[in-house]
Amino acid sequence: MDGTPTTQPDDRGSRRRPRIPKTSIERWVFWPAAAVVFAFSGFALLAPRLAEAFFGAIQSSIVNAFNWYYVLIAAFFVAFSLFVGFSRYGDIRLGEDDDKPEFSLGAWFSLLFAAGMGIGLVFYGASEPLSHFVSPRPGVSGTPEQLASSALSQTYLHWGIHAWSIYVVVGLGLAYAIHRRKRPISIRWTLEPLLGKRVRGAWGNVIDVVALAGTLFGVATSLGLGVLQISAGLDAAGIAEPTETTQVVIIMVITVFVLASVLSGVTRGMKWLSSTNLVLAGILVLYLLVFGQTEFLLREFVQSIGTYIQNFIGLSFNVSAFQGAAGEAWQASWTSFYWGWWISWAPFVGIFIARISRGRTVREFVAGVIIVPTLIGILWFSVLGGSALYLELTDPGSLVGADGEVDIEGTLFALLDYFPGSTVLTFGVILLITIFFVTSSDSGALVMGMIATGGQINPRKWVRTFFTLITALLSISLLLAGGLRALQTAAIIIALPFSVVMLMICWSTIIAFSRERRAYELARRAQLVDQIGEYYGLEVEAPLEAGAIGRGPRWMRQLQRRFGLRPDQPTAPIQKVPGAEPPLRPVLTHIDGELVPRHPSQRAMDTLNAESTGVPTEDVDGIVDHDPRARGDVAEVPDRTTDDDGRDPLH
Repeated sequence: MDGTPTTQPDDRGSRRRPRIPKTSIERWVFWPAAAVVFAFSGFALLAPRLAEAFFGAIQSSIVNAFNWYYVLIAAFFVAFSLFVGFSRYGDIRLGEDDDKPEFSLGAWFSLLFAAGMGIGLVFYGASEPLSHFVSPRPGVSGTPEQLASSALSQTYLHWGIHAWSIYVVVGLGLAYAIHRRKRPISIRWTLEPLLGKRVRGAWGNVIDVVALAGTLFGVATSLGLGVLQISAGLDAAGIAEPTETTQVVIIMVITVFVLASVLSGVTRGMKWLSSTNLVLAGILVLYLLVFGQTEFLLREFVQSIGTYIQNFIGLSFNVSAFQGAAGEAWQASWTSFYWGWWISWAPFVGIFIARISRGRTVREFVAGVIIVPTLIGILWFSVLGGSALYLELTDPGSLVGADGEVDIEGTLFALLDYFPGSTVLTFGVILLITIFFVTSSDSGALVMGMIATGGQINPRKWVRTFFTLITALLSISLLLAGGLRALQTAAIIIALPFSVVMLMICWSTIIAFSRERRAYELARRAQLVDQIGEYYGLEVEAPLEAGAIGRGPRWMRQLQRRFGLRPDQPTAPIQKVPGAEPPLRPVLTHIDGELVPRHPSQRAMDTLNAESTGVPTEDVDGIVDHDPRARGDVAEVPDRTTDDDGRDPLH
């Protein structure tokens, strides 16, 4: 099949929309992305040492040339998210005008909490604050207590508002396209207001290829981090040493479980695993909080939030410009890596938060997506990272190796040795990471299948199976080609092209929101213009006749009336035309030369209150069609209401 859409009438019978033929994939999206991954993986597997050196050189080149760019666009995405959320665009609803939120506020927050949890939080929960304490960012100095506070602020920067603002950019554009404009779930449609009909052709294919490749590398990076920590946990439990062979076996075993889930089509099992993971993560935090230094952790939680807010601007724009090679190396290992990782993860998380946000306003979306996961992350790091910092402050060297380095993969398990029931905790954390691995791989395969099939909610099983296997292959190749450094390099590399797409999404979103606001204003003005002339015209005649400047102060007007210098001019009576409707009685605005507070007539107020609170979406679409900036819009888009299984995907 050539993929040409066939026209089908919709339920209303008035507008005809093309239906996507039941092809499995978008060939110009699927195969180019697969070719990129196969080439990358093949090079890493066939020549791992050469690949390691090559990735290291690429990482240095990109960081040296574009470190400032990553930092700048991350700060820009924060500003953009806050602007659209708290400006006049914040009232735009992500759905029909009368749509109510699909999930209650509590359920929506719970889903955002689930989106905020992942392998990375477990991997870096204790190790990152400790690493920033032991090896501070070049240029940072002070007492141990000051370094500990700075370490937490730096960690919050990487996992807080910036990360979720990056997700807001993609998620908001998708939510508007999916729920408001009824477009398929595909990244290309976020750029329709900017590119118009071009999203149906090569431009759209390129955008989806970049998004698909970015998601592949982002998921593979997370899975690679999970495997590194699982192998460190098995080593801490005395089961297996953390060798490359062990790590490859772990990936293969977990991939078998993921394939079983994909092929069986059991979605309830995935939901149960996701809920179980959230419960396990919550139990871990509560256990460390109760059986650790409770008072210290609570005080440190509150104080570290204040420190983070106080230093937010300076940290957001820091690029270690005056620290030379040491600063560049630190940026490559931390800030640049994180911004690249979040950008590569943006399609995955953006699609998730867009799907669960139908019926929310833009303001609700921005506030919820940024605030809730950020607070969860701060709580997580303040407990795990705060526990590690407290132990290192009171017992120096307890979590740091003899060479003064922090074992990033094994820090959490070393920390658990200082708590009662450390063996049970170790196996619990291994189980937690394993479940995260399974759910992330399964969900990642689903999202990549959506992108590769042009927006189908339920891609065919073979498509999801392919992406499960290719993600596992990519994770293995990255681990063999340099381990953690190769994972970081992959994230930084793939984020570079997709960051350009994200900047275009920002531009496109502003165009769409401006167009909609303009359409609403035109519609409201058309509704009110006759009423303004009919109901308010008589009320302003007297003030206009008297003028606003030539009346003089009150004491002068009183003297003029007393000495006969300001005779009151009676207002001519209104002539009644026989057979005509009686004129509206004006509201008095002028009594003996004095102004009284103006107010509209009761009839005007009744009419305004009887109006609808919004303009129907169909009316807005009709007005937008006459907007010269909207001439490139696609009038007919693929029908996304059914997929291979024939079900409505959004209900």
